[in-house]
Amino acid sequence: MATHPVFLAFISAALFGAATPASKGLLADLSPFQLAGLLYLGAALGVAPVAGIRQVWWAPWRINPANRWRLWGAILAGGGAGPVLLLAGLQAASAASVSLWLNLELVATAVLGHWFFHDHLTRYGWLGVGMTLVAAMTLSAGSGSAGVLAGLLVLIACCCWGLDNHLTALIDGLPPSQSTFWKGLVAGSVSLAIGLILRPFTAAGFITLGAVFVGSWSYGASITLYIHAAQRLGATRGQMIFSTAPFFGLLLSAVLLDEQLHGLHIAVALLFAVGIMLLLIESHAHPHQHTELSHAHRHRHDDRHHTHDHQGLDPEVEHTHWHDHEPVTHAHAHWPDLHHRHGHDA
Repeated sequence: MATHPVFLAFISAALFGAATPASKGLLADLSPFQLAGLLYLGAALGVAPVAGIRQVWWAPWRINPANRWRLWGAILAGGGAGPVLLLAGLQAASAASVSLWLNLELVATAVLGHWFFHDHLTRYGWLGVGMTLVAAMTLSAGSGSAGVLAGLLVLIACCCWGLDNHLTALIDGLPPSQSTFWKGLVAGSVSLAIGLILRPFTAAGFITLGAVFVGSWSYGASITLYIHAAQRLGATRGQMIFSTAPFFGLLLSAVLLDEQLHGLHIAVALLFAVGIMLLLIESHAHPHQHTELSHAHRHRHDDRHHTHDHQGLDPEVEHTHWHDHEPVTHAHAHWPDLHHRHGHDA
C-alpha cells in the first residue's frame, strides 16, 4: 500500500467499472439473485484481509442498537436489493448503457443527503443532478422500451446504494472494511439462498468460481484500495477519481464484450461527466458542532476532531481504537461527502 494513492484510486475505479461487463457475461448462466449472492460473497472474501488482519475486530452484535439498525439497513439496501435490481437491468440492456447509468449513484446519494440527512446542495449541485438525470433519460429513451425499464431498475438500485452510503457513513464502531465484510457475507448468503430456491443452480464450476473472483476483485479489492486511497487523498479527491468507474465500464464493455459504442453513448457520457463534476466540485463551509460521545473508528490526530495523544505515534498516522470525543465546534469547507453529518448523535 506504499503505492501512490492516486494510482490506487484509479485501479479501484477500474476494478469496480469492470464488474458490469463481467457480470453481463455471467448472467448467461446465473440468475440475478444467484450472481448477486456469489458477487457479494466474493466481496467479503476480497475485503477480509484488511478487515481482520490490521484492525481491531469489532463484532456487529456488540455495537449499540442504533448502529446495528444502520448496518442492517445498509445490508438490506446496498447488499440485498441494489445488486439484484442492477443485474435485472443488466439482463435487459447493454453493459455500456448500464455502466453509464451507474453515475446515478452519486446523484441519489446527494439528493437523499439533502432531503433526509442534513446535507447541503448548492445551485451547482442541483444543476449537476439535473444534467445527470437528463443524460440518463436520454440514454433510456434512445434504447427503446427495454432501455426505459432497464434504466428504471438501475435508478432504483442506485437509490438503494445511495441510502447504503449514508447509513454506512453513520455507523460508529465498525471500520468501513468490516461493515463491507459483513454486508457481503450476510447479503451474499441470503441472495444466493433465494436464488437457489427460485431456480435450479446449473452453472458450471468455472462460472461459479468466476463470479466469486469478480466479486472478490471488483467489489472487495476495489473497496479495499479505495479506502486506502481516500484515507491519504481525502474523501472528496478520492471520490472524484472513483467516479471514473462507470467510464471504465463503458470502455471495457466495448473491449471485452465487443459492444458497439454509438454517438449517443459518447454524448451522454460527456453530459454525465459534466454533471458529476458539478456535484463533486461544489463545497461549502459553516460552523458545526460535534457532540460528546465514545466510540471506535479509524482516525488521525491532525484532523481537528481528535485531541488525545499517543506517545511515539505521529499525528498523521491512521489508526483505530476506542476513545472519547469531547464536544467541539469549528468550521471548515467540505463537499457533502458522507463524512460530515449535522444534527445527529454520530
